[in-house]
Amino acid sequence: MHLGKRLAAIVLTCGLGASLTGCGFHLKGNNPSVAPVAYQKMNVVLPNNPDSDLLQEKLAIYLGAAGVQLSNSSDAYVLRILDYTPRRLELNGKLIEVLLRLNVTFRIEDAQGNALTEPRTVIATRTYQYDLATVNTDDQENKYLNQVMVDDIAQQIVRQISSNRLPTTSNAQ
Repeated sequence: MHLGKRLAAIVLTCGLGASLTGCGFHLKGNNPSVAPVAYQKMNVVLPNNPDSDLLQEKLAIYLGAAGVQLSNSSDAYVLRILDYTPRRLELNGKLIEVLLRLNVTFRIEDAQGNALTEPRTVIATRTYQYDLATVNTDDQENKYLNQVMVDDIAQQIVRQISSNRLPTTSNAQ
């Protein structure tokens, strides 16, 4: 009886695999984390903001992992961060709830500074609560969550570049 169940499972698995092949299903074979050929060389330009230094470090790590060579050469595309806006909102009550939000707007430009993609905004949001009557860990929590949000933003930007689905400008076509 036990052998019959095993045999039935093997036959079912082979049958499902054959039906998938028969209907035309196949894996593409492309690595989704590899940047498009057009963006193999890129320069990252951020606004003069001391808070954006961590974003530049994270972008360098994730772009490098996606196969993008960071370069200041004259033929490199430019990933321009147009806006870097961190926000903090406190809601006071018995507990204090803090809402952190980071908005980053970017676009890709050619080496001459002409926009190739429309500006795109990515957002990261985190919240936490604390009680003033207890030990105050607000600064530590705030610092940690800001690092998490910057990491999330960098990953979102690189995923959008890697997918090559950024809306192009009319002059880029």
